[in-house]
Amino acid sequence: MNFTPASKVIVQGIMEPLGVTYAPLMQAYGTHIVAGVSPGFGGQMLNEIPVFDMLEQALPLVGAIDTAIICNPPYSALDAALEAIAAGVRQIVLISQGMPPLDMVHLIRKAEATETLVVGPNSPGVIVPGQVLLGIHPPELYMPGSVGLISRSGTLTYEVAWSLTQAGLGQSIAISIGGDAIVGSSFPQWLQILDEDDQTDVIVLVGEIGGDSEEAAAHYIAEAIDKPVIAYIAGRSAPRGRRMGHAGAIIDSQVADFGPDIGTAESKVTAFKRAKIPIVDRPSDIPAMVKKLLKHPARRSAG
Repeated sequence: MNFTPASKVIVQGIMEPLGVTYAPLMQAYGTHIVAGVSPGFGGQMLNEIPVFDMLEQALPLVGAIDTAIICNPPYSALDAALEAIAAGVRQIVLISQGMPPLDMVHLIRKAEATETLVVGPNSPGVIVPGQVLLGIHPPELYMPGSVGLISRSGTLTYEVAWSLTQAGLGQSIAISIGGDAIVGSSFPQWLQILDEDDQTDVIVLVGEIGGDSEEAAAHYIAEAIDKPVIAYIAGRSAPRGRRMGHAGAIIDSQVADFGPDIGTAESKVTAFKRAKIPIVDRPSDIPAMVKKLLKHPARRSAG
């Protein structure tokens, strides 16, 4: 993980609506954006950021790039990501929403072969409060601190961060892994990263109904994570078996062949309780639980 103010960042699709809106905001926060890529716009500037037609054209001028932020439309996002990987970029943040599932399968295989960390798609990205913004998080909701925040939902990430900030509990980093059905990096990957991060003392995991990523996370925490973890599951009151509006978040478990219970709020809550992970009923309960764990940071024992 290399998310610092010194990290060189490139924005692909910088002249798309997302890029035009958020590249200047990231830059204003302190993110070191060295170039943008948008075919057909080469030679132009956006907020003093040079724009190139192709990523490889930027390399001789800006050198090796640490992170690519992709704002391309979903059907061209795969090409942008593969272009970044071919250029040696090993951290990719996919803001794009609704990437075709087979494109994501292709990208994940390529990312695994090249040891590339992929955040998203359908993600607001990553923020290290007070240092660097890689995506579209509203930075005014965050403050520097020692709470690591991992979520599937962007808006829930913001809500939990703001509740922590209001309670005087800053965040070491906040990541939304993305709301699409297939995402590049998982809860276990980020749990391991935060477990090894010296700036993080406690981890907050915000899950949702649908899929089995929270059950997998609970199992992984019990087996491999030493730092204290708090969990919150959104959607407990959603009608069972009904598809809701949040993209990719709620999957009919029978259709997905997970069985009748995996993916429900009950299944996820049970998984965390079985792993002896504190679970709160609502986001507003998180700060009090964090304070309790910071006062008594009993390390979890593996097993």
